[in-house]
Amino acid sequence: MGEIRLVGTAHVSEKSIAEVRAAIEEFEPDIVGVELDAGRYQALRNGAPPPKVDEVLKGGNFSQFLFQWTLAYLQRKIGMDVGVEPGAEMMAAIDEVESRGLPLGLIDRDIRITLSRFWEGMSLWEKIKMLYALAVSVSGGADEKVDIDALTRQDVVSMALEEFRNFSPNGARALIDERDAFIARRVLELSTRYEKVLAVVGAGHVRGVGRYLSSPDLLPPEAALTAAPKKRYPWGKIIGVLVIALFALLLISIAFAGVGIEVLAWAVLYWVVINGVLAAGCTIAAGGHPLSALTAFGVAWMTSLNPLMAAGWFAAIVEAKVRKPSAADFQQIMDAETFTEMRKVPIFRVVLVAALANVGSTIGTFAYFLFIAPILGIDPTVIIPQGFGNFVEWLGGLLHL
Repeated sequence: MGEIRLVGTAHVSEKSIAEVRAAIEEFEPDIVGVELDAGRYQALRNGAPPPKVDEVLKGGNFSQFLFQWTLAYLQRKIGMDVGVEPGAEMMAAIDEVESRGLPLGLIDRDIRITLSRFWEGMSLWEKIKMLYALAVSVSGGADEKVDIDALTRQDVVSMALEEFRNFSPNGARALIDERDAFIARRVLELSTRYEKVLAVVGAGHVRGVGRYLSSPDLLPPEAALTAAPKKRYPWGKIIGVLVIALFALLLISIAFAGVGIEVLAWAVLYWVVINGVLAAGCTIAAGGHPLSALTAFGVAWMTSLNPLMAAGWFAAIVEAKVRKPSAADFQQIMDAETFTEMRKVPIFRVVLVAALANVGSTIGTFAYFLFIAPILGIDPTVIIPQGFGNFVEWLGGLLHL
């Protein structure tokens, strides 16, 4: 086993750039490992090819893309505030390695695997909190001065990580703990082939990676770190089935309670209107085209009764037809200096429309069940038992014919 040294950095710190260069100068490593995967290395070095627009639209992971782009924007914004491009310390390491003719090791897990395991691993409540926190951040609601240099001090890092674990334990597992293990595995592999290994990692990984380097027997199998994420309980489908059952129960109860066909007709109409208005309203709030909002309005009543469909998908298809996003949009997202600029990029707007239209439709469904009884002027504690009882009697009569 070769000698290993870790350098902890902040990804938008001028001080970290100097520390990386100084560590290479002083330690004289035989290889330098950087906290990058092949995709991010290409993006930093030469510019990685953007994903295909069709893949984004057909994948349906709109919330995940929205999260990824917003997180990248926030990191870039911090970098702009302090005058340092995100990933500059990794580029400094790469430049030093190339100038000295040293080999370079890519020691981080594929970002696609990390984001997939991160997003799928979080509970619904964690996702809601995460998206809310990002929304507050981009709106300027949490505009605090960041002490970049403090982000490499282990006491500050430990406090920040502990806070993140309390906020999202499942997210922290995928984003930090699993990557600690993966990076440690790669560093140990390099140390079997090189006498002196320098690993440049984010300060948040120093303690975890160091622990695994000291006790390699604690490392989980690599397959457990790179496998496709296990799907959590399909709560969306479960809730969708419950919504269908509850809506059917309500309509049957009204129909057989003897309150009149007019009340039944209003119950159906309000289902269409409440779901449609909120889905369309959220589409407009996302900056969607009126045709996209009209589409969301027209399908929301139906998609709310089908757990395999979503109003946002249809609204996104129409938005894409109108806005005509292209591969160049992805670079515009990366170049945007404000969230307003990013929001004007066609592909970002399509994804935002899809995500918010789904949110509006979901809110509409819950709002309907909360307010339909007082709107119709009925008492569900009376109507449902009476109407459903009459339905059971009617059904029993049919079966005995």
